[in-house]
Amino acid sequence: MRLILVRHGQTPSNIERLLDTGAPGPGLTELGIAQAAALPQALGHEQISGVYASNLVRTQLTATPLADALAQPIEVRDGLREISAGNLEMRGDSESIQAYLRTVYAWVQGDLSVTMPGGPDGAETLGRFDEVVSELQRTGQQTPVIFSHGAIIRAWATARARNVGPDFIVHNTLSNTGIVVLESRPRPEAHGHAWELLTWQGEAVGGSALEDPDTDGPAAEDVELAP
Repeated sequence: MRLILVRHGQTPSNIERLLDTGAPGPGLTELGIAQAAALPQALGHEQISGVYASNLVRTQLTATPLADALAQPIEVRDGLREISAGNLEMRGDSESIQAYLRTVYAWVQGDLSVTMPGGPDGAETLGRFDEVVSELQRTGQQTPVIFSHGAIIRAWATARARNVGPDFIVHNTLSNTGIVVLESRPRPEAHGHAWELLTWQGEAVGGSALEDPDTDGPAAEDVELAP
């Protein structure tokens, strides 16, 4: 299976640099709407078999232009939602943002027992995304597009791709409408399949006119590790 992960377009909370992870969440800004409108052309070369989005409004709005162009419905899955900020919800200070990102970094290093302050642990968070991806594999999806969120895409792709290490997440950020492509490939030695990261387009689709990296929100920031 070829799996295409797309981060949603810009939101007001991104501009305000807020850890806004609750449902239903904000809609898109004018720039976010324009970013979403560029996705059908950006993904026009793909043989897309299905369009999926989280239960948050911003992913569904971002998915709409592509779904309309393909005349396909948007399938909503709660498991694709953003990593909960727990007690850090709606915080915008650097200390809270780095606490959030360092928790995610601990998960991709393999310590899934670490909990977000007042929130879930890594096993629960990555596990719910795993369940959706497994569903798509079981139902025969060949090239599904998943519209999701910056932190969960960065974490899941880093944790599951066998060709990158945990530190990949530290400096590889994902702007609004950035696109990540992975492929499930046979792994005979493990009697199964493994994910390989094929491409990481960290910048927004549609060119420089649709980029605003200073307002991509906390999920797009570098993880600052302790010295």
